Amino acid sequence: MNSNWREWRHITKLDPDKSIRPGEVEAIATSGTDALMLSGTLNVTKENVTELREQVKEYGLPLVVEPADPSGVIFDDIHGLFVPSVLNTPEPVWIVGKHEYWVKNTKNIPWDLVVPEAYIVLNPNSSVGRVTRAVCNLPAEDVAAFATVADRYFKFPIVYIEYSGTFGNPEIVKAASEAVEDALLYYGGGINSKEKAAEMAKYADTIVVGNAVYDNGATVLRETVRAVK
Repeated sequence: MNSNWREWRHITKLDPDKSIRPGEVEAIATSGTDALMLSGTLNVTKENVTELREQVKEYGLPLVVEPADPSGVIFDDIHGLFVPSVLNTPEPVWIVGKHEYWVKNTKNIPWDLVVPEAYIVLNPNSSVGRVTRAVCNLPAEDVAAFATVADRYFKFPIVYIEYSGTFGNPEIVKAASEAVEDALLYYGGGINSKEKAAEMAKYADTIVVGNAVYDNGATVLRETVRAVK
């Protein structure tokens, strides 16, 4: 098990609000993916995050929780807490507001597990796009500028290009890749084939595969792993 998140090339994102059959869990966990990210936008609670963790923890893969809201945060039996801030939203609550609330109302946060993520959300029809009211119709130069601000000014260790459910524009991801110097560039959205995984892996340090797990199954997931690695 490689628990060093800086070396992960492929992450599988599992939604606590969706169900997975036991046999599928094993197929996902043995696909070759580097880590499992427990993450979702809607109906994510400590209870269903904990239930999902219990389903997957026996397989020994690194487990990361990526909460959309403080209500979905758990600390036990995980290897990382990846906390997003959406940069391209007009609502500060998604940049820092929920984070302040979480810190104020939570005791004994294990800060050694916390990894901040700078999200740039680019699909206006996605749940995360609608909930955060993200300004998604950004040209490549604006995305690159956001990525630079995240990387060079705020010093986020991860810049995450999130197309959430749809395959994005490789030229925009390329522009973001050229803009960052120290941060790792994550890409997520519409990776449901080895060709799409290979295309975005040209520019992103880490590929995140989510919906394909539920829509296409573990066979396609394994293909994306091989394409990335």
